[in-house]
Amino acid sequence: MRYTFIGKNIDLTENFQNKISAKLNRIAKLIPEDAETVVKLTVVRLDNTAEVTVKLPKRILRAEVTQNDMMAAIDEIVDILESQMVRYKSRLKDKAKRNPGFGDELSVFGDDNVADEGVEIMRTKHFSVKPMDAEEAVMEMELLGHNFFVFRNADTDEVAVVYKRKDGKYGLIEPEY
Repeated sequence: MRYTFIGKNIDLTENFQNKISAKLNRIAKLIPEDAETVVKLTVVRLDNTAEVTVKLPKRILRAEVTQNDMMAAIDEIVDILESQMVRYKSRLKDKAKRNPGFGDELSVFGDDNVADEGVEIMRTKHFSVKPMDAEEAVMEMELLGHNFFVFRNADTDEVAVVYKRKDGKYGLIEPEY
């Protein structure tokens, strides 16, 4: 893995970067060698936030943790990324069995054995996607008490999603073609 370190309000010495790289190398066996990993470390008062983004050939894995200790945050991120990667590879193997088109994406990882964690869809919902603007969609989402809401953007006529962020603000996801 190739690492890029970004620090905000923190001194990123070479020794500190090597310690973080050593911890992240625990998951290196699961990730292709040419994957680019961006490590962003931020310190605000007593909160140490670590954000790691791993760019895979067709996907992106991301984890963000806030702790009192930066190295504890990195340890937690390694655990999160490891479970994400195992889950992703097992799903990819399952898809490759049904559709050979996923075989190319799977071949990037080699053929190490990953335990199958099948996905079981418990419930399927159908609903009409109404045209509305983002503000209306947020209001509808709040009325329903959900964390996200799918709607058709009245301005662009595209399907979009509004969601509630961890900081209490709202986000909008629009398709990109």
